[in-house]
Amino acid sequence: MTPAARVSAAIEILDRILAGEAPEPALTNWGRAHRFAGSGDRHAIRDHVFDALRRRASWAALGGSLTGRGLMLGWAREAGVLAQVFTDAPHAPGAAVSPPRAPSETEALDCPDWLAPRLRADLGAAFVPTCQALQHRAPVFLRVNLARTTRAAAALHLQEEGIATREALVASALEVTAGARKVQASQAYAQGLVELQDAASQAVVAELGALKGLRVLDLCAGGGGKALAMAALGAEVTAHDAAPRRMADLPLRAARAGARIALTDAPERLAPFDLVLADVPCSGSGSWRRDPMGKWSLTEAKLAATLALQAQILDRAFGMVAPGGVLAYATCSILAAENGVQVDAAMQRHGLVELGRRQFLPGTEGDGLFIARMKRV
Repeated sequence: MTPAARVSAAIEILDRILAGEAPEPALTNWGRAHRFAGSGDRHAIRDHVFDALRRRASWAALGGSLTGRGLMLGWAREAGVLAQVFTDAPHAPGAAVSPPRAPSETEALDCPDWLAPRLRADLGAAFVPTCQALQHRAPVFLRVNLARTTRAAAALHLQEEGIATREALVASALEVTAGARKVQASQAYAQGLVELQDAASQAVVAELGALKGLRVLDLCAGGGGKALAMAALGAEVTAHDAAPRRMADLPLRAARAGARIALTDAPERLAPFDLVLADVPCSGSGSWRRDPMGKWSLTEAKLAATLALQAQILDRAFGMVAPGGVLAYATCSILAAENGVQVDAAMQRHGLVELGRRQFLPGTEGDGLFIARMKRV
């Protein structure tokens, strides 16, 4: 496919997404209907689509409309390739173009209008750079399985397979600088030496302190990334999720990593635990680079429902912490209402003693995450 034909395909897929189809199914369905497209074409089209979703407001303004064509016009104008891409050549998107309009401040930052005042109040001077970071693709990070190898040895294994890395935020983290699409087919991955995991997510686990020998419950385990990281540090990990299907791959991942993780659908029966990690459902605002539709689909009503659910999970988690044990609360959010405000309220409800909290913002060192530790006295 020519570069212009790839843009035409991205326009078609973006129109489906704007009409309500989720990005991944839209990309998959397009690929099945266009089997002539090679892997290079599909990767390029995918990049166009997700870049456009990250820049939805600003590119729609530059392109003159919130449509697939408008978004890609905005990209072409910003990239300076309008005349080369929007032509009447076969399979090109056509030369006729809509006039641009100047984006507002929040559009230029690709921040939803209703959310901008809240984020500005929460982030202060970090508001603009944080919004700008969310406009770009996230780096790819790996977690080195320190139970099996060292970071230096893992980097050497990856280098031999054409994957370049550099040291990142914490002792287990590597940032992939070249060859990211080779990772999951690599021997280093197959042998459990590395796992895909954001550096800030790894830093959240590091904030939990010494874990060796502790009985730990990962209450909202999801795919199990943090459960695996805690097991690699010597914790006796039990994993639970309200939707058990999210943990479907965890036994296979644990076997590959040489980790022992127990799955349960009734964690209360196994309580109390030395540490309960409540990595709760949230807005995902700290990881909108990876899920840009999450930004545009969030509403005040959805946020209010999420806040109520987080408080319920915190109360449930508290009941499973042993006296003298630790309740850890984590989100992938940059909103204070989901982070410090929730922690303050939980400490007041349950008489917990704070041991520390930390906010990570999205940027070159990882996604935006929050972690707080509270002791049950």
